[in-house]
Amino acid sequence: MNIGKKSWQQALDELSLMTEHAIPIGMEEHLARMKSAQRFMVSQDIDALYLNAGSNLTYFTGMQWHPSERMVGAILPAAGELVYIAPAFERGTIEKFRVVPGDIVCWDEHDNPALTFRQVLEKLGISNSSAPARRLYIDESTPLFLFSSIQAATEGYALRPASPLTSFCRARKSAAEIALIQCAMNMTLQVQRAAASILHEGITTKEVEEFIHLAHKRVGSSGSYFCIVLFGEATAYPHGVNYVQTLKQGDMVLIDTGCKLYHYLSDITRTYVFGEASERQRFVWDAEKAAQQAAFDAAQLGVPCEEVDKAARRSLEAHGFGPGYALPGLPHRTGHGIGLDIHEGPYLVGGETRALEQGMCFSNEPMICVPGEFGVRLEDHFYMSASGPRWFTRPAASLDQPFA
Repeated sequence: MNIGKKSWQQALDELSLMTEHAIPIGMEEHLARMKSAQRFMVSQDIDALYLNAGSNLTYFTGMQWHPSERMVGAILPAAGELVYIAPAFERGTIEKFRVVPGDIVCWDEHDNPALTFRQVLEKLGISNSSAPARRLYIDESTPLFLFSSIQAATEGYALRPASPLTSFCRARKSAAEIALIQCAMNMTLQVQRAAASILHEGITTKEVEEFIHLAHKRVGSSGSYFCIVLFGEATAYPHGVNYVQTLKQGDMVLIDTGCKLYHYLSDITRTYVFGEASERQRFVWDAEKAAQQAAFDAAQLGVPCEEVDKAARRSLEAHGFGPGYALPGLPHRTGHGIGLDIHEGPYLVGGETRALEQGMCFSNEPMICVPGEFGVRLEDHFYMSASGPRWFTRPAASLDQPFA
């Protein structure tokens, strides 16, 4: 096991750019996504889709814009061309940021942008002057204050959350999306290996986080999209603690991190011991490994998502953990979807009856938390191929070989 064998600089110097062959999503795919959305709207008698600034806007149009208190978005009619809505002072920036062409309708700072929203609908021929009410999909990530403003300005329209459409389109990744996620995962796995190699007694979690950020830059990202580094008893907290820890012999080490590549994300967790592992640590680690494999084996085409979660819990209960969410055991879902958002639907959790389909991508991380002792999370992602689940990254082989 290559843990603690290298200096900070040596580990960084051994990393190199890994993005030379990565290809961003192109115009043709964005146009195809919008056509798919329009077909879905026609099938559901929906007249238009509003996309607010954020990942849904990026998915369909290619434009990256962070949401704020100002309305920036786009309206896609069931039949017709895309129209952007933006503050007038941002027109020049929107023209440069947009990927898919479309008219830009602007509002001034003293205007109510929701009225501009309604004017765009009417310009597109979607008015409420006739019955039945025209039906609109509103991006489910739209802030409540903005939704309320749109609702007040579109009296007579029927507003619906867009999640049936966005989930239908985004849950099933294309080959181009899977290739980007694969590259990002490869990058983060290399960074995980490098981080393990610099560990030494006395190093702090903050120092490891700083190294991981630099390492992600070395392999071609802008840095870590997120990073959780935990030592010892703190590893029992799934998303970390609010204090810095210092590494000592026999500590469990949990590192959960990821990066972004052309808007697509990676997310990998490794857990191992610094120094000699105890029998207790080995038992819990092996139980976690078995649960992760049980979840993977259950993930077959056509199987409801919740069955993957159930498989992981059955495995954990067979090792004496749980039942259900009880501790010591697994306090959260087994996995989440991933793509433009680090957590996106569908989820591998009880109650999620959507069937696994080709192109879906998930984390597999049935963490074991043992309060007062330590936690173990092994997180790798898989995608559903035409013949079943396929790992993006090879899972840890054993506690002694976390980077097989």
